Amino acid sequence: MNDTHEIAELRKQNELLRKQLVEAQRMTAMGELVSTTTHEFNNVLMTIINYAKIGLRHTDNETRDKSLQKILAAGERASKITNSVLGMARNRNDRFEPVQLQAIIEETLILLDREMNKYRITVECDFSDVPDVQANGNQIQQVLLNLLINARQAMPRGGTVTIRLRHDTDQQTVDLTVRDRGTGIPTDQLPRIFDSFYSTKEGPDESGRGGTGLGLAACRNIVDAHRGRIRVESTVGRGTAFTVRLPVAQKSAPIVNVATPTETNAPQDQ
Repeated sequence: MNDTHEIAELRKQNELLRKQLVEAQRMTAMGELVSTTTHEFNNVLMTIINYAKIGLRHTDNETRDKSLQKILAAGERASKITNSVLGMARNRNDRFEPVQLQAIIEETLILLDREMNKYRITVECDFSDVPDVQANGNQIQQVLLNLLINARQAMPRGGTVTIRLRHDTDQQTVDLTVRDRGTGIPTDQLPRIFDSFYSTKEGPDESGRGGTGLGLAACRNIVDAHRGRIRVESTVGRGTAFTVRLPVAQKSAPIVNVATPTETNAPQDQ
């Protein structure tokens, strides 16, 4: 009788810990997003302020025209960032619905543009004509942000990240691949990279990102909740590719509430 009670109590505690872990993963993703957006807006504001000062100091038309053009370009960039953030805000519901992955990628790249430039990262997009997927756009954007930041961190001296979209007509899925040409992940570490609190990094980088071991675990949980799969291929010294496979949205598929991502013990493709 006591054993049964203890087992029930342990299960209850385990479920509570799982929920706390999911909340920690959500807060980590939110922190990444807030940090990225804040940096982007700060860069835009500094550009506007600096060129406004230049325009005020100089009276010649050429300098003022150049300053105004820079201010206009910064304002247009601020508008794009705002639209991206508003798009995420509109997407902050708990529903699966048809989602255009290309649009999510483009909005995410707007938010990461300055960061990628700062670390000398070139992003190449290789998009095929793909159908919508059945997904929660905000959660998939969290996955994409995490994979892109990881790719950037894997190339401390700069490099190229490739984002690819492909439609698997046999499986009726869309494959989203993020490939870097960085340091790679040792073979013995690959089976554990989706484990919670396991990290291949020594700690956060100079931007304060990474090292918690929550990012990839959250990605796996989100993809699992979408009835998708995430796999990784990596070679030390040559780079890493993460592929997220999501089901195609069926024309007759209803909009449904998203299941809360939780840890699973389901095997992953490695």
